[in-house]
This record gives sequence, C-alpha cells and structure tokens, in this order.
Amino acid sequence: MEISTAVPALAAQAPGTFFEVGSLLAALAHVTDQRSARGVRYDLAPVLVLMVLAKLSGEDRPSGIAHWVSLRAAWLVKALGLKWKRTPHDATYRRVMASAIDVGELEAVVSRFLQPAPSEGVALIINLDGKSLRGTIPAGQTQGEHLLAAYHPEAGVVLLQIAVGSKENEISAAPRLLQALDLSGKIVTGDAMFAQVELSRQVVAAGGDYLWVVKDNQPSVRDHIETLFVSERTARGPVAHDFQSATTIDKGHGRLEQRTLTASSLLNEYLGWPGVGQVFEIEREVIELASQQRRHEIVYGISSLNGAAADAARLLSISRAHWGIENGLHYRRDVTFKEDATRMKNGTAAQVLAILNNLALGLIRRAGFDNAAEARRWFEARPKAALDLVLRC
Repeated sequence: MEISTAVPALAAQAPGTFFEVGSLLAALAHVTDQRSARGVRYDLAPVLVLMVLAKLSGEDRPSGIAHWVSLRAAWLVKALGLKWKRTPHDATYRRVMASAIDVGELEAVVSRFLQPAPSEGVALIINLDGKSLRGTIPAGQTQGEHLLAAYHPEAGVVLLQIAVGSKENEISAAPRLLQALDLSGKIVTGDAMFAQVELSRQVVAAGGDYLWVVKDNQPSVRDHIETLFVSERTARGPVAHDFQSATTIDKGHGRLEQRTLTASSLLNEYLGWPGVGQVFEIEREVIELASQQRRHEIVYGISSLNGAAADAARLLSISRAHWGIENGLHYRRDVTFKEDATRMKNGTAAQVLAILNNLALGLIRRAGFDNAAEARRWFEARPKAALDLVLRC
C-alpha cells in the first residue's frame, strides 16, 4: 500500500511510512511532543500508534503493550518505516503518557478524528455521563481522577471528554464540556443530575435540544410531572389531555422487559422551564423468566422536543439510547479494556490511557464490530488488518 499524500511532519519522523491524510497516524502526528528534543529515542506519533495497535489486539497494561510490540518488532519497524534498533520498554510507554502529552490536545485530536459524519435529517444524540478512574484513587482515599464524557451512542464514539476538577463536580463541569461542542441540531441526554435550569438554557441557546430524567434534585418539577400522570391514570370522568404513549417489549438475558412512555405538553406554560416542549413518564416492568419475579418502576423526565419533533415512540428511543454510554462505553472500558484494574497512579497517564481506550473503541466500531471483545480477538489474529486500520481509516 503506497499512498503519496503523507503528512510531511510525520514523514520526517518515520521515513518510508505511507498513509492517508485522514488516517489515525496522520492525526496523531499533530499531537505536540512535550519532551525535550534532546535524548528522545522514540518519536511520539509512532509510540501512540503502537499503543493503539496493541490495544486493538487485546493488550491493556503498558507491560503487555510493550511485550506485544516486541514480539512483532521487526515487522512493525519495517511497516512503519522506523529506524529504531529496539522497541520501547513498558517504562517508556508510562513516561510518554505521564509527561510527553498535553491531555487536552490529545483529546481534541482524537475527538476531531472520531467525529461522525452528520446523517441527513437525523439529529445526533449526545449522552452525558461521568466515570471515575478507580486505578488513580490513592490507598485510604475515596477520590481519584474523574472524567465527564459526551458520547454518541449510534456511532459508539466519545465526542469529547474532560477532567472534572477536584473542586468541581459533573454539574459544574458540564457547561464547560457542552461549550466545546457544536450543539446545533443535537439532542443532549443525561440522568437526573443534569436536569438543571441553566444547563437546559445553554443547550437550547446553542441550537440543541435536551432530554433529562427528573428526580428529587428537582422536587417541585418532579412532583408536578408525577401529579399530571397520576391524575390521568386515576381520572374517573373525561379529561381534556394530549397524552400519547408508546411501548416496547424486549426479551433477553433471561428476562422480559416492557417499557411504556407517556408524554404530554400540558405543563409547558406552568413549569417555566427553559425551552420545555414535553414532559414524560416511563413505566418499566421487568419479569425474571426463571423465577417469575417482577420489578416495577416509574421515572419522569422533561425535554425541549415538542410533540411534532418527537412523538412518544421517538422520546422512548432517545431515552433508551442514553444508557448506551453505560453499556457501550463505561462497561467496555472497565470490563473489556480493564481500565480500572490497570492502576495508573499518575493522573495524566490515567487520562491518556482513557483517551486511547476511547480511541480503540471508536476504531472497533468504525471497522464494523459491535462486540469489542470479539473484535480484539479478531485483530490479535490479524495484526496487518489492525495496521491497515490506523494507516488508512
């Protein structure tokens, strides 16, 4: 594969490397190396590429990454056009993550690279949720590095991720995250924590829409929504209303789950919430098939989407998509990529590792895989396919 449009900066670092301008390798060439040029043995972009290749193939810890690369050293050095006499030790990978990279710059580069192409006529959904990097929690303490991510569930990629400062929380960090994103035509979703007046106002002012779960952090709003739907269920006579409902039934993992969303615009003027278009109730009933045990819950929510923009079925689909960040991102980083078990005591290194995990997951989805563990086994057996992915995608 010989592509003549190599980025000059990287071509100077790795003579003989051929890659497409839009490739991951080209993107990572724009990450500034924070190290002093004197004594640097391994250029930054190839080091990051090797880490991603190893991650695609099932390695999580720096020691495993270094060993995986060393076993394929001759092939990788030749394929990437490097002049290295040996490949990096695991300590080198740790030092690079801890001191060679500006986290914000790497996040911006990866975010631009993973940004999905807009779908014609389809609003992009952005899930907000946070995650603690448990490997950074010092012994005897309860807090370590905490990250807040904006996740696109359909594409399975992190649009942007920021660190939550030690003196702030996800609520105060969320405006900073959203300000860095183009929200025009987007739908921002979040759990009850993000059901805030000012955050809702920010989303609407930026040309987007929101959908929040509402719980006891907004007791007055929650009570008004609950009263509306309880009154509708218990009314004995005719009641003028605009309620509309949609139901889904799913069977899997040994259980049967029914969700019914009912929406209404009757509280729009009464609540005084910025841009409100509808409120809704989600009734969820789960039957464990083996034991026949039943669980029942009701949650309430609020959205700027009116009935014309999103009927009950669309609202139900958007609310379900929100949980994609738990299953599609956090679970995979913790279980498939063993992020919490990979103890990185240095906070910068831990954040870099999290960004690379997001990047690897995005590449896996871009390659057409829905199962990350299966994809890693596939790439482990086909390292050339992994290399093609970072050189050509």
